[in-house]
Amino acid sequence: MTSYAFTFPGQGSQAVGMGKDLAAAYPEARAVFQEVDEALGQRLSAIMFEGPDDILRLTENAQPALMAVSVAVIRVLEAKGIRLADHAAYVAGHSLGEYSALCAAGTFSLSDTARLLKTRGQAMQKAVPVGHGAMAALLGLDLETAQAVAAEAGQGDVCDVANDNAPGQVVVSGATAAVERAVELAKGKGARRALLLPVSAPFHCSLMQPAAEAMAVALAEVSMNAPVVPLVANVLATPISDPAEIRQRLVEQVTGVVRWTESVTWLTGQGGVTHLAELGTGKVLTGLAKRINAEATATAVGSPADIDAFVAELTA
Repeated sequence: MTSYAFTFPGQGSQAVGMGKDLAAAYPEARAVFQEVDEALGQRLSAIMFEGPDDILRLTENAQPALMAVSVAVIRVLEAKGIRLADHAAYVAGHSLGEYSALCAAGTFSLSDTARLLKTRGQAMQKAVPVGHGAMAALLGLDLETAQAVAAEAGQGDVCDVANDNAPGQVVVSGATAAVERAVELAKGKGARRALLLPVSAPFHCSLMQPAAEAMAVALAEVSMNAPVVPLVANVLATPISDPAEIRQRLVEQVTGVVRWTESVTWLTGQGGVTHLAELGTGKVLTGLAKRINAEATATAVGSPADIDAFVAELTA
């Protein structure tokens, strides 16, 4: 029997032009982008559609922009008779994608989600002065070896595993000098490649504690509903539905590991999911899903053509 999970991409999937084809094709998408613009008091949609790239890439812009496209896809699907609660057993999102997932599943309103992500982006950027933190991808190492590399590279500085994205794709985060040491150590431990990532802050490590505290305040002030289907949480890699626990896990997620390999493994194992549909910009999660479980079907749904094909698949 076919069972779906809807997944939502994280930072790095943004690209100038994102959402423009959806806005041109669907009034429901235009309404999402307009509501996000109004909630933030800025023309974020103009930056999404036209750039410039360096402004779109700013964390405080990229996070709500990625969410807006994901929710636009959901709203278009709903207009075509595809309700999330009827077709998805679970939702999951990569880092900021958890907010997209929770908005899609009815936990947060769209306007609140946009404002939460703006706050999150600003707080993450402010937590560490520019140049004092870094992230690096260690490719070809298993999680245990990457954890050992991070521990050895620390030498009194912060160096944490930030993302376990797929087998052989682990990201570390922390103080710049420590992360640079991790890159060199990883090469000596057999990494296929180890490279610094073009990010503006060291996400998902203990240096982000000030941002976690800011999110605890922001999340305490918004109303939350239980999601219509459970969220497989980044920090647990298991499903949760209680709003109080969701709030707690979103705070923990700012400094915690994005356990994506385990999340997809749980979904396609105990969760009984056979199809992973990535809703929004890009195909990053679709590629990771195929690396994590070659037997699962993974589909990216981001363009009008993708939406038509997905609706046809779900209604066949």
